[in-house]
Amino acid sequence: MARNDINYSDKIRGKEDSGIKRILGYGDKDEKTSRLRSILLKIINNELTPRQKEIIMLYYFKGTDIASISERLDVSQQAVYAAMARARNKIYSILKYYI
Repeated sequence: MARNDINYSDKIRGKEDSGIKRILGYGDKDEKTSRLRSILLKIINNELTPRQKEIIMLYYFKGTDIASISERLDVSQQAVYAAMARARNKIYSILKYYI
């Protein structure tokens, strides 16, 4: 049975999300934050699948909401959340060695 009653939020919350947003905060001039930002960008470009990279770029860099990403990629919102979760897990599994 299809679950059409699921209602997703356009905001992803949690420690992982706030951590990525903090690292990507371009107002910081701190050397450590700049280094982490550089490493994060390399991970995004080199370690994520093309779909994960596209979703991460749309969400964090372009500020696109989940519903718009879902429509743009012609996938369900649940698929967008799942891809973002896998991408964040991959990012943090690599990033933890640099922190």
